[in-house]
Amino acid sequence: MDIQNDKLSRPVALVILDGWGYAPRTEGNAIAMAHTPYYDEICRRYPMTTLAAAGEAVGQNPDDPGSVEVGHLNIGTGRVAQTEVSRIKNAVLSGEFLDNAVLNRAFAKAKENGGAVHLIGLMSDGGIHSSSENLFALVRMAKKHGLERVFIHCILDGVDVPPRTADVYVEALEIKLADIGLGKIATLCGRFFAMDANERWERTARAFTMLVHAEGERAIDAVSAIRNSFLRGISDEFIAPIVIEAEPDTPAATVKSGDLVVFFNHRGDGIRQLVRSLCLPEGESGAKPEVETVCLTEYDRAFNLPAAFRQEPEKNTLTDVLSKLEIRNLKVTETARFSHLTVGFDGGADEPQQFEEQVLMPATSATTPDHTPESQSFKIANRVMRGMESSTGGVFIANIPAAALMAETGDVERTRAAIQYIDTCIGGICEKAEERGGIVILTSSHGNCEEMLHTESGEPSYASTANPVPFHLIDTRNGRVQLRDDGSLSDIAPTILGILGIEKPSEMTGEDLRVL
Repeated sequence: MDIQNDKLSRPVALVILDGWGYAPRTEGNAIAMAHTPYYDEICRRYPMTTLAAAGEAVGQNPDDPGSVEVGHLNIGTGRVAQTEVSRIKNAVLSGEFLDNAVLNRAFAKAKENGGAVHLIGLMSDGGIHSSSENLFALVRMAKKHGLERVFIHCILDGVDVPPRTADVYVEALEIKLADIGLGKIATLCGRFFAMDANERWERTARAFTMLVHAEGERAIDAVSAIRNSFLRGISDEFIAPIVIEAEPDTPAATVKSGDLVVFFNHRGDGIRQLVRSLCLPEGESGAKPEVETVCLTEYDRAFNLPAAFRQEPEKNTLTDVLSKLEIRNLKVTETARFSHLTVGFDGGADEPQQFEEQVLMPATSATTPDHTPESQSFKIANRVMRGMESSTGGVFIANIPAAALMAETGDVERTRAAIQYIDTCIGGICEKAEERGGIVILTSSHGNCEEMLHTESGEPSYASTANPVPFHLIDTRNGRVQLRDDGSLSDIAPTILGILGIEKPSEMTGEDLRVL
């Protein structure tokens, strides 16, 4: 790798605004609705293009929307890496899934021990956190092993798919289980409780006590229980724990010592707290059963739990290159995005590298999107500005996720408010970069905020989109750079290296977005 040292004296900031997609339609577009004077000025003054952030362009299946996980993997590695999602889908389609060694060992041991099997995950086909096809494949595998006590614990969605659809997915599950000839639904719980990602452990505890102690509303029929919640004005994600009874006063199943628990989410951030609470000794829930555990993918290396599919670490990522050349690089974000900006961005790296600093601005009960749309945006921006102030060079990478966190609630007005707060942060970072002679790259990992209403129905949309994302190159010393219009997220790392005068490694398949 060649390096031109004279270019290292200018700080470079990469600011990732999760959920900030690009769409010409203004209805339901919280970005277009927001008052964003700093961002508007950037659009007027500096070069801008859009980047493909979904589907095959980022290593997903053709119709898949973008996601924070896949987006950060592509941005940080500078290549279109095959994702675990596509690997798993291909394994299911080819039949190789049924030959998975980790899963087969776990099911064989469950058969030998005589314990029950509990399959836990998000029940929808949204594709962001889970796939119903993966669940069906697990049930088929359990049947192949001759297991008889297989129970499904359904986490209800309404975010990655339209709200008030959980009854449809659960009814389809019942039909599929009858067709396979194995499996019963044991519990229902909205993702608000079972998939919290901001350390609101009181929510996770509700899911834990449902699974272990059968605490929650009781019902005989799962579909009817969901529809009753709808009638009470409670949508999918907010449905409180429901325990399905095999007969009056007898729950269909609880998780007990000696049982096997398989989590079928393919994305880790939403399910980590429940895994820690239920399956790890240091969890937040106190006394718990001793269970065998398998995760569909590696949710967290620190868990040291068996994973059916593991992502091999990528080599020569952006962080690798910067660290080898002893270039300071700072990463800063808040709780909901920390693993994405560190492990995901770094291609699966276990630990921070030399010359890399990882800074977490932890969410608190007073600074989650439930209470403040801006979340930790100002603290993140201030940390980047302090870093640029104290350094003549280096790379400063920030993820500001507040808009995406709000968009996931479907609340357009609060998302608009978050965007306006973020606009102030963008202004501060750009002003500091100009003061220090630096460069700012402004982009996103995926779309969401720009399309918060379904085009046909006009109903709220909570899900990530397949839209492209903007890419802005803000350089007050050279504002006339031309940018390609055929780029994708994997081109960002090579562009940063090009700005620094560093030759990209051969593993990076992305190309510099600048027309040189």
